[in-house]
Amino acid sequence: MSTSAEVRLRDGSVARLRAVPYDDPLARDLVGRVQQEYVERYGGPDGAVVDPAEFVPPAGLFLVAEVDGEPAGCGAWRRHTGGDDPTVAEVKRVYVVPRFRRRGLAQVLVTALEGSARESGHRSVVLNSGDRQPEALALYSAMGYTPVPGYGIYAGEAGAVFLGRRIDEEERPWAS
Repeated sequence: MSTSAEVRLRDGSVARLRAVPYDDPLARDLVGRVQQEYVERYGGPDGAVVDPAEFVPPAGLFLVAEVDGEPAGCGAWRRHTGGDDPTVAEVKRVYVVPRFRRRGLAQVLVTALEGSARESGHRSVVLNSGDRQPEALALYSAMGYTPVPGYGIYAGEAGAVFLGRRIDEEERPWAS
């Protein structure tokens, strides 16, 4: 996804998705919010190393979502470096601002990220989450994500959840 796109959410509001650099001020603000959520849920921020260059198209992507001109969420993907398969992308930083939750925005973001990764030649995506994010785990399960081997700094950590799914298969009807 190299240009902006508008998507209608469940409540009828319209989300505008657009790609920005990972170090863009809006992206930094949203990443700061997701990190604060990690502090609240887990007691500390995500310690995984992130290089902004990893999210520069076509090697990756950072999306922001705005609803009525307000920052409402974000998500990103980058090439997965935790394995030998160059066709695997890693989803990172999927976050929706609390007042915009329960409208389907996270699903819209993940679907857009998967589409962009697929357009860049990736066949599957992986991600890591945690057991203190039941909303995210329910979303990923509903979208067809299943357990995958752990990777990175959280491999083997209690409460860490690693999921993935193929994205080179035909689209599901709900994704339209």
